[in-house]
Amino acid sequence: MTSSQVGVHEPPAAPEAEAPATPPPAPPRARRHRTWPVATGAVVVLLALAALSLSVGAGEVGPGRVLDYLLDHDGARADGRLTLVVGELRLPRTLTALLVGAALGVAGAQLQSVTRNPLAETGLLGVNAGASLGVVLGVSVLGVQTSYGYLAFAFGGAVLASTLVLLIAGSRGGGSPMRLVLGGSAVGATFGGITGVLIVNSPEAYDRYRVWVLGSLAGVEGWTTLRQLAPVLGVGFLLALLTTRPLTALALGDDLARGLGHRPGATRAAVAVAVTLLTASAVALAGPISFLGLLAGFLARALAGPRTGQLTLFAGLFGAAVLTGADVLARVVARPFEAPVSVIVALIGAPALIAIVRSRRSAALALALGDPAAEAPPARRSEPGPTAPDPVLRYGTWSLLLPRRALLAGLGLAAALLAAVVVSAHAGQSELGLGTTFRAVFGQGERLDVLLVQKFRLGRIVAGLAAGAALGLAGCLTQTLARNRLATPELLGVNDGATAAVLISATASGTFGAWWAGPLGALAAVLVVTLVSGGLGARGYRVLVVGLAMSALASAVIQVALARRSLNSAGSLYVWTSGSLNGRDYAIATPVLIGLAVLVPIALAVARRLAVLRFDDSVAASLGVDPGRVRLVCLLLAVALAGLAVGVCGPVGFVALAAPVLAARLAGPARVPVLGSALTGALLVVLADTLGRVLIGGVEIPVGIVTTVLGGPFLLWVLLSRRTN
Repeated sequence: MTSSQVGVHEPPAAPEAEAPATPPPAPPRARRHRTWPVATGAVVVLLALAALSLSVGAGEVGPGRVLDYLLDHDGARADGRLTLVVGELRLPRTLTALLVGAALGVAGAQLQSVTRNPLAETGLLGVNAGASLGVVLGVSVLGVQTSYGYLAFAFGGAVLASTLVLLIAGSRGGGSPMRLVLGGSAVGATFGGITGVLIVNSPEAYDRYRVWVLGSLAGVEGWTTLRQLAPVLGVGFLLALLTTRPLTALALGDDLARGLGHRPGATRAAVAVAVTLLTASAVALAGPISFLGLLAGFLARALAGPRTGQLTLFAGLFGAAVLTGADVLARVVARPFEAPVSVIVALIGAPALIAIVRSRRSAALALALGDPAAEAPPARRSEPGPTAPDPVLRYGTWSLLLPRRALLAGLGLAAALLAAVVVSAHAGQSELGLGTTFRAVFGQGERLDVLLVQKFRLGRIVAGLAAGAALGLAGCLTQTLARNRLATPELLGVNDGATAAVLISATASGTFGAWWAGPLGALAAVLVVTLVSGGLGARGYRVLVVGLAMSALASAVIQVALARRSLNSAGSLYVWTSGSLNGRDYAIATPVLIGLAVLVPIALAVARRLAVLRFDDSVAASLGVDPGRVRLVCLLLAVALAGLAVGVCGPVGFVALAAPVLAARLAGPARVPVLGSALTGALLVVLADTLGRVLIGGVEIPVGIVTTVLGGPFLLWVLLSRRTN
């Protein structure tokens, strides 16, 4: 029986007609019987890894001598060397790995539960971005060079970022998952952009940052730092325990939770505080290891089920086990050096995540994988007054409906884009007035003025327009495909694949002009992700999760590559990987424009069918839409567009996230904002490039950094300006 044969009023099919995609959920008693063996096995594995961590290290102290020290057999603790190796190095490091892993696991599970989004991870509240900004500020402004200084500034920055997110999410009676998700994304992007500005202007800060950002437990020596943060971790774990029951009620919906005596807003705030304390302490102790929180939540949900209490407990156990095992491997795989622990976590976690999402129990992972940015309660509206009908263009038997609001938004964006082009062409040319620049853009005026504007300015501007439009459209397609506003082409592995391909071509040719490497790398990455995931999966869910795992692995490898290059080489590569239009001209913009001329009409043609995918597959099929075919077309379009954009200006990822949200805000929620997203993306990139050239005299800030610094507050404005009455 095909999906197109399912009708609304048809009786249920016979059991033989179609096998269920996933096995039915086990009864509660069976789940309880299954939970205890899993818990026992997890504890045994954790103890074995802890014992292995105590037995492995640079010093020639084996398991027997470690056991002698722990039991103080024959006065072993009187041995100074044994005390140094075991008591001051291995024991604090092992305990730190256990606590940091458990903290990230618990924080990831709590965050996924409160946002009802299994793609949420511990960097969602801006914690990692805040910690990074704190470290860079400490190094570049105050000259901090000690590990204790890194710890203090990382913790302070993380707490500051999360506090801002909490204030934003709780303003105007908010506190919904949408406000938490978008507020965290915006604050994290802004802090990340500020970090990029400081790094571009301070090679010393970048030199220290590129090592710290990889994450490591090698700096844990003695009990001082762990003793200082142990109370903070304790409060975070206690809050997580106390919010377990309210979170269980919250999973039933806000109204039912209130009926059971809980306060949804207070519950979300308490969870956010717990996640902040746990993640901030973990980042301060070991650096940013964000992928671990996501991985632990997936593992726990696959083995323990969706019950909040068990989910939190198992996520803590799995997080501790993964980080401890990764730390042991980090000490032995590259002796006498240590490998970055974040890379080891990605190497372990990516295959595990892929195996889970491909299993038959992957349906248990879907915590309402719909749009987490949807408002929890719908806004109350006043009775609408009489409105003019939307205009319709007719030609014979053909007709075209022009939605009034979307049409006005498109015209406004086009006008703003034209103004941005004129301002960008004028920027840096003080001898030309705006009027003269405007005429020169269209080839009018004195020959020298036209040559100056069209030859030296417009090539770069056109490249920015093309890249921004491609990014905005790719983000719109990906978010609609996944029904998730957190979804961007980056989650499909597109950005990392395209970036890696362009970097390889740059190494071979000595220039970043190989625009064609971007789409090829993006296509290769998505082919790998799609093949590994076994197809698009339900609503593209499996592809997104596999892409996220591959992106985490590729990002870690890229960071390692940058950390091991010379400072000058790594600095120039960092600028490009942040997103830059420096040196771009018509030669690079033309292929992208040709691609847009082909891909945009196709995207507009599938937009109507894409809107149907907002409903279930059965509803889409009853409306005559083949969901699998539409997803495949949208996926290929997003890959091609994002790959072209990366080939031009590098991975300017935030544009793909923000442009569709802003375009939907302008055009209204009734339609997929395909054209509006392209115009908004182009506008963001051109404005960001202009500001990057003129903001600091003598220094050019990469366009990707400017978009994150300014795009975050603008996204916050959109979030806070939503009417709640």
